[in-house]
Amino acid sequence: MLADLVKKYFSDSDEEFFKSIKGLFAEKKLEEYLKYKYPLNHNIKNDDQLYKFIQSLKKRHLKRSDPLKTIKYDNKIILEKQALGLHTTHYRNHGNKLTKHTEILIAIEFKKMPFEFLKCISVHELAHIKEKSHNKFFYKLCLNMMPFYNEVELDLRLYLIFLELGGKDLWE
Repeated sequence: MLADLVKKYFSDSDEEFFKSIKGLFAEKKLEEYLKYKYPLNHNIKNDDQLYKFIQSLKKRHLKRSDPLKTIKYDNKIILEKQALGLHTTHYRNHGNKLTKHTEILIAIEFKKMPFEFLKCISVHELAHIKEKSHNKFFYKLCLNMMPFYNEVELDLRLYLIFLELGGKDLWE
């Protein structure tokens, strides 16, 4: 089961990486590691606070990008399906004018996670405004907005594996 989850969350991982993750789970050190590294939950609990938070990130790092119409927590996003957040763009006709409606939806479970995890997924979805695919430019953009993005994303993926294996929410 662990091997399948590692492949799911770390599709390009090698045997050495798998062994290190297996060791973390076998020694039951992951929970202790995550609680030590990320001791507190955040206080961005409603859609209005999330909107202000993501808009402030966008204003600071993506000044010339398309405006965001909707930013909210979404209880329909299922973490087990590897969707942590969604970035969508809709085009609508208004008479003879075509308008762009861009939205970011964040899985509701992020209300109960550390600030760094929320920022990680927010940065990830914001980066999709500029770059649709997960390529070198995309990750460079994420690192520009959050210098330790790769490290936090790794920890977040490990936490998601922990949850899928039946672990309890650590920050409830």
